[in-house]
Amino acid sequence: MKIRSAMRFAGPMLAIGLVLAACGGDTGELLGESAVGSTSDINPRDPGELRDGGNLRLALTAFPATFNALHVDADGEVSDVLAATLPGTVTSDAAGQISVDHNYFTDVQLTGTEPQQITYTINPAAVWSDGTPITWEDLRSQANALSGRDPAYRVSATQGYSRIASVERGVDDRQAIVTMSDHYAEWQGIFNPLYPKATTESPETFENLDRQAPRVSAGPFVVTDIDRAQQRIVLSRNPSWWGATPKLENITFSVLDYAARLNALQNNELDSADISGLDEATAAAQSPGLVVRRAPALRFSHMTFNGAPGSILADARLRVAVSKAIDRQAIASAIQNGLVTDPKPLNNHLYLDGQKGYQDNAQAVAFDPAAAEREFDALGWVREGDVRVKDGRPLEIRIVMYQQQSWVQMSQIAQQNLAQVGVRLKIETYPGNGLFTDVIDPGNFDIANFVWEKSIFPLGALPQIYAYDPANPLSNKGRIGSPELNELIERIISELDPDKAIEMANEADRMIFELGFSLPLMQSVGLVAQRAELANWGAFGLQSEDWTKVGFLQ
Repeated sequence: MKIRSAMRFAGPMLAIGLVLAACGGDTGELLGESAVGSTSDINPRDPGELRDGGNLRLALTAFPATFNALHVDADGEVSDVLAATLPGTVTSDAAGQISVDHNYFTDVQLTGTEPQQITYTINPAAVWSDGTPITWEDLRSQANALSGRDPAYRVSATQGYSRIASVERGVDDRQAIVTMSDHYAEWQGIFNPLYPKATTESPETFENLDRQAPRVSAGPFVVTDIDRAQQRIVLSRNPSWWGATPKLENITFSVLDYAARLNALQNNELDSADISGLDEATAAAQSPGLVVRRAPALRFSHMTFNGAPGSILADARLRVAVSKAIDRQAIASAIQNGLVTDPKPLNNHLYLDGQKGYQDNAQAVAFDPAAAEREFDALGWVREGDVRVKDGRPLEIRIVMYQQQSWVQMSQIAQQNLAQVGVRLKIETYPGNGLFTDVIDPGNFDIANFVWEKSIFPLGALPQIYAYDPANPLSNKGRIGSPELNELIERIISELDPDKAIEMANEADRMIFELGFSLPLMQSVGLVAQRAELANWGAFGLQSEDWTKVGFLQ
């Protein structure tokens, strides 16, 4: 599951659950596009129309493994929990237009290109929750931790930070001057979020300081209660907050089985939740006090392959052959029929349909079971009855996923496809707690189903996910890559001309498909069911949330 990834979190985020499926009768009013656009559906209201106080109750799929969102163990859900508690540099409107977040920075400017230099001027009122000011040293410490130069920092991503040559004090402690060693195209995405230097000053603090709870934060809310026994996290108003007073008094996140969320909404135990499909959307729309909000979101479902040495799918040619045998159009039609006017698979790893730059680069894995069979034969995987065998080893593949029916349904379609070409697909489901830390991160899978939460900076996915360094794999869960792709990625993220960067990014995407890296399935429809009186919250699309304005109508 994923509530939404705050726009401050510039890199792609992992998410477990799926918010795509459809399997019921026809309700024409729920039909729409899945292409991302320029609108949101959040019941926008003036804060003056909202009551003061209230508790916004939201759901999590799994309890956070760490409260350090920069750590490799973090996923998109901890980013949701912390979105109201941490500084960032930018916000986005419904059309994806970026502006400086003046709660934290009075100005963020590109002040040089040779070398590239960015000047960050911190809001003089901005303080951490322990009362200490936010200063240039926080930026310097985070840049050092995320640079990738010290592998003892187990970071999820280094994009941007690996190119920072220096962070220096500006006119005073409230200004940081960042100088890049090489150009970085998506420089606006750096320091989103920003952590205090106490978290990032050493590998030990990075690993442990925020493992059990966030030690220090700086937003309209702070984490005030963590109950592991009840699987609940409570945020309350930050008494040190310098901005507009939030309308809500509390935000409560509770771990809840995905199948239970609609009942929880109907029983007034939740206020808002992503929902899966036509049946749930219809039931929610017909439930007293609930409404369904919709705006296509920056996320997509996919199958990631395990190409690590010794894995059954270590050979890129075998991964591509398996990909060709999976009918992604059939999956999209089965899952999104009734919700999307024209269900279709996603054919790009970097851009979503509707984003500038999107094009179909999936020719290498186009559905062609006959070609797949020829490639299996050429690789020495010979049919023996119902399954292919090579050197006495059957072509049996384990696919792992969160225990949600939508994922199982998609995997069953792939299972049927693969059976036709002599590949046995074994479906394994797991609870949300530990799915990444205990199963996917250690490489205990052949194929893994999960969701990538993208950001408004699409190129950030390249160094984080698709580049590969065996000594520091970051978010490359399948340990797949090539020196040629790494070199191209370096050139892409150095390109300051947006159009040239898009052209090269699509070249990289074709290479990613040809490597059999992963198989994109569908992008999100973006359905949210919630209380009708909840305002300034819902289906955000590309828009950032403003936590000071979220609340309930009077």
